[in-house]
Amino acid sequence: MKKTLVNWVLSAFCLYALSFLFSGIHFSGFSAALIAAVVMGLVNIIVKPILTILSLPVTLLTLGLFSLVINALMLMLTSGLVPGFRVAGFGTAFFAAIVLSVLNMLFVDKKR
Repeated sequence: MKKTLVNWVLSAFCLYALSFLFSGIHFSGFSAALIAAVVMGLVNIIVKPILTILSLPVTLLTLGLFSLVINALMLMLTSGLVPGFRVAGFGTAFFAAIVLSVLNMLFVDKKR
């Protein structure tokens, strides 16, 4: 339980850091980042697998690079669902999703 809470807060910090790295990402406060981390996790569990399967031919044609587009769409969907979290456009979401993936890889422990 403690590990889950630590990972949640670290994910929220990674999301919140995006607002300092990209001018097109805004949070109303850290509480919005905490909510966004939960919603992002749920979106990645529920919606992302469906989009990944539907876009499998395109992903194969682009040698997996289309998965970056899917990650950007998940970030934009999260910003649409969470009040107090806004992503300005797809370009911002695309590059922010890349940076978020790297930050999560470095700081959030995915082992259970």
